[in-house]
Amino acid sequence: MRHSNFIISILSSVLFIACGCSNDKDHVETPDPGTSTDPVETNTPNTAYKPAFAGQTRASGLKTNTAFEAKVITSGLTAPWGVKSLPDGRLLVTQKAGNMRIVTVSGEVSAPITGIPAVNPAGQGGLLGLCLDPEFASNRMIYWVFSEAVTGGNQTSVAKGRLSNDEKAIEGAVVIYRANPANPSDLHYGGRILFDSSGNLVVSTGERSVLQTRPLAQSVTAGLGKVIRITKTGQPAPGNPTFTTSGALPELYTIGHRNPQGLALNSVTGEIWLAEHGPRGGDEINRLKAGSNYGWPTITYGIEYSGEKVGAGIQQQEGLEQPVYYWDPVVSPSGMTFYKGNRVPEWQNNLFIGALSGMHIVRLAIENNKVVGEERLLAGEGQRFRDITQGNDGALYAVTDQGRLYKIDKK
Repeated sequence: MRHSNFIISILSSVLFIACGCSNDKDHVETPDPGTSTDPVETNTPNTAYKPAFAGQTRASGLKTNTAFEAKVITSGLTAPWGVKSLPDGRLLVTQKAGNMRIVTVSGEVSAPITGIPAVNPAGQGGLLGLCLDPEFASNRMIYWVFSEAVTGGNQTSVAKGRLSNDEKAIEGAVVIYRANPANPSDLHYGGRILFDSSGNLVVSTGERSVLQTRPLAQSVTAGLGKVIRITKTGQPAPGNPTFTTSGALPELYTIGHRNPQGLALNSVTGEIWLAEHGPRGGDEINRLKAGSNYGWPTITYGIEYSGEKVGAGIQQQEGLEQPVYYWDPVVSPSGMTFYKGNRVPEWQNNLFIGALSGMHIVRLAIENNKVVGEERLLAGEGQRFRDITQGNDGALYAVTDQGRLYKIDKK
């Protein structure tokens, strides 16, 4: 009898553990990311700076085992900057000069959509990132970031408007947010935008590059070099972190960014990830935590273009966040997205990033918020990849500065 009770007890424990695991909502299976290779970066770094932890840079390389292909849907775009999928599967694209186009999956490009407020396309400015309202199917609202010429110079601004029923115009366009102060610089606007899991807008702004504005990335009274979180009407979003300095802007979510051109929502965790350009070296991938300071220009893994140190030349300081991953030399990370679905099983919940100077698409496999492998896709295409998104069909779609729209999917 004691022996039987012992067996029953053991079986009950096993069943309890099994049931507990199967019901654990926080448990996420991590698919095999592919064949491990040597690190993909082999060029000499710009600095001798040491990473803060293993795997923070030059992670092991990866090779996707599932056969996939990349097709050019169209080469008829002009300096596209942002791309998002419409509910019916067509792609809505912003073009730097100041207009939007709709592209079908067969490559037909619409006429320019009118009604968009004037942009200043000089330098790195123009019509930048965009996103669709979560209720787009019923309200047809679009939100976008652009460089706006105002008194005192230029600034990163956010606007919204309704796509007309005939899809020829944006109706009722209105600017809902401006990142102050303005400055004559035409560089480092940031420019990505998305909806978070609570239905509020998250926007990245650059610090405008010049030495006059660079320190404002650390100022909580300025909108430069920040990630901001606002409502659909441009007001500070409920639940934003509180920065204690007098005059702190209530729309601030994180501070200390240089030129953040990538934002992506991890739909599994609800967390927002960000890509930002470093100077010579020090391109970063960051996992955003409300109220945190990501260090620029106090800490960086890069150096000035002149070869001099940035500030004191330090990479770590208490109270300042470390990047999840960084590159030296740079790849110039731009738009990015997490891969949802399993058409290519190795890619599940991987982060895909358009690389400009790198001229490829970065794939990062991530486990427990650390990069465990990196792959470079489409490196032979000779294209500056500006943005990437996942379509309603499960494929990835990427636009390049040279005007191409790619579809990337399982063969």
